[in-house]
Amino acid sequence: MKFCKRYQEYMQGSNRGLPEVPLKKLKRLLKSCRTKSRSQHHQHNPSTSLPLHCPVCDATFFPSLLKEISAVVCCFNEKAKTLLELHSSSCSIKCILWFGASKLLNNRETMMQEAKKLITYAVINSAAIRKILKKYDKIHNCNKGEIFRSKVQSMYLEILQSPWLCELLAFYINLRRRASNHGTEAPWFFGDCSLSIDDGKPMLNYGLFDRVNLQIDLSCSICLETVFDPVALRCGHIFCYICFCSAASVTIIDGLDTADSKTQCPLCRRSGVHKGAVNLDELSFLLSQSCPDYWKKRLRTERIERVQQAKEHWESQCRSLMGI
Repeated sequence: MKFCKRYQEYMQGSNRGLPEVPLKKLKRLLKSCRTKSRSQHHQHNPSTSLPLHCPVCDATFFPSLLKEISAVVCCFNEKAKTLLELHSSSCSIKCILWFGASKLLNNRETMMQEAKKLITYAVINSAAIRKILKKYDKIHNCNKGEIFRSKVQSMYLEILQSPWLCELLAFYINLRRRASNHGTEAPWFFGDCSLSIDDGKPMLNYGLFDRVNLQIDLSCSICLETVFDPVALRCGHIFCYICFCSAASVTIIDGLDTADSKTQCPLCRRSGVHKGAVNLDELSFLLSQSCPDYWKKRLRTERIERVQQAKEHWESQCRSLMGI
């Protein structure tokens, strides 16, 4: 079965009414695009430059796709955040959410189904975006689709880089494991979703179909260890909280909110990505259960560092108050 048909069947199922990528509409637009003939002409004239302008696509294709991508990402982030907050909130808050807007029961099975549905929604829409942009580049014999994708990433609209996706994957595995009633030595594989650790390198995995899959590296690029007390930046990169605070030249007492606006991600070098960073509590719990020995060791060393930073912070505050 072709991807487009599978995508349509999926979106018309349990996700009916949610924002989606209009694959059929965009494919029809590309099919009717006259630039295809210019692309064929270019194949016979290698010395000519690539087509730089396509009036039809420049006016319709990219603006339409950008609008739908924005809607898909906003919808996913909002629903993922609501689900995770509902799970972690107090009983009174759960009642308010239930009677107010949420249609989720405080039920493990229901939450597992909703989490998996959202994860699949993110992965399959990302695949749809990638495929339609690849088709654009093939028809126009150019790389404007890749350039557009880079633009989307710079606007923080790449759904696979959403901090909430990683947290949702960890949340799903945690729920599945509790439901299976396994002990701490149980494998962390649940069909299409798993946490794997190869040569000490942890990885979150999620597979869908036709080689549509997602892998998230859980190593901190600063300390080169498994992330501890992980935090995800807006760009999607994950670090140990204390490691990134150190890289941003702030203490854990002051927090990332006090970091300079020009602070860059150590990996992608984008500025200001610490604003709106997400603390990955579900991922932290997952790793603490899957790597108990490492977690206990890291907890001891982190406690020493945190106590030292707290001591230096309050000593500095006292000196300021005394005018020393």
